[in-house]
Amino acid sequence: MVPVAERPRPDSSPRRALRILLVHNYYQNPGGEDGVFRAEGKLLRDRGHEVITDTVRNDVIAGMGTAALLSATVWNRDTYRRLGELIQTHRPDVLHAHNTFPLISPSAYAAARAERVPVVQTLHNYRLICANGLLLRNGVACERCVGRAVPWPAVTGRCYRDSAAASAAAAGMVWLHRARGTWAGDVDAYIALTAFARDKFIAGGLPGNRIVVKPNFVEDPGAADPAEPPGDYALFVGRLSSDKGIATILDAWRATPGLPRLVVIGGGPMASEVATAAAVDPRITWRGVQSPAQVRQAMRRAAVLLVPSLCYEGAPLVIVEALAAGLPVIGSNHGAPAAQIEPGLTGLLHKPGDPHDLARQINAFRRDPGAASLMRTRARECYLRSFTAEANYRTLLEVYAQARETAMTAPLRRRSRSEVPPA
Repeated sequence: MVPVAERPRPDSSPRRALRILLVHNYYQNPGGEDGVFRAEGKLLRDRGHEVITDTVRNDVIAGMGTAALLSATVWNRDTYRRLGELIQTHRPDVLHAHNTFPLISPSAYAAARAERVPVVQTLHNYRLICANGLLLRNGVACERCVGRAVPWPAVTGRCYRDSAAASAAAAGMVWLHRARGTWAGDVDAYIALTAFARDKFIAGGLPGNRIVVKPNFVEDPGAADPAEPPGDYALFVGRLSSDKGIATILDAWRATPGLPRLVVIGGGPMASEVATAAAVDPRITWRGVQSPAQVRQAMRRAAVLLVPSLCYEGAPLVIVEALAAGLPVIGSNHGAPAAQIEPGLTGLLHKPGDPHDLARQINAFRRDPGAASLMRTRARECYLRSFTAEANYRTLLEVYAQARETAMTAPLRRRSRSEVPPA
């Protein structure tokens, strides 16, 4: 929980250097949000801005009682106090939160608002409109709580950690802060990762005039060698969990003898299923968790990336990484994959959760080498057009400017002596 301030590096940018407070709650299992938090911090520092970070890790949850955890999820007094002091010391131009759940809590926004510091929140998942953050229930996309004043379906369905109590805490956090006006009053700008996500958040009650679409980015790995022949295997990279659709892939290979080699990279709760499939099917190779460099190498040698997510996703970095490598993508025809993949140009789409349709799309891709070659070119062009570091940086500064303009006209919330949510 120790804040870290890093001085800017030399930069020739004509813009005024900003002081940015980045706030993030790390997950127990590292994921894409953690990577984006680090990448955007580096992006800002490399361009001459001063970045202050305040982070917590979910590892400390093991030592907390249930009541303390539930209380911190809704309103963390320690966060309110700590960030208030940090803001008074460093006087940042903007507070940019990535993940505040569960230990930072929305009290971070109020601490900034009390000091008239603009607040930006990146919407990496659907937590502000869904208790489990996935808009997924029993393996199927679910929007039962979207737009509801009281999200009861999340509690009755035990949507978060399969626990009624935990679901009530997550849903209660959403409900309380919606009723208090936190989402509309304490956040000056939101970043949605796709236009699809923006529409869902607007339907869920967030102010549409404050939501800007800014996709994630990856540093340019460089174009593939045109003389290098295309790969001969399908690739999956990600967490081996049910929401990522790994079962759909395994079912497709079990049911379809003619599918190509499959390389699976990643770990997670379904690792044993993947290991079993690899043991009985010589076409399947499981490589476990790999380094970023190894993943890039695997993408260079693959024919196509598979992203068969059952959930809508936020905006999988793995798709952006594939586009940067000139690797076509076959993904689920909903949510972020459908928003990021241009069918017939940078990849293909399949019916979510349908292994037979996934197999059909893979075979259709393999039957037309000419179209596949064109997709590789278009994938790389798509990356250069929309997902580079420089494009991301320009949009990020525009979001910060919008947040600062909005904050100038927002009412001041005064600091509460008891450090509980102001009325």
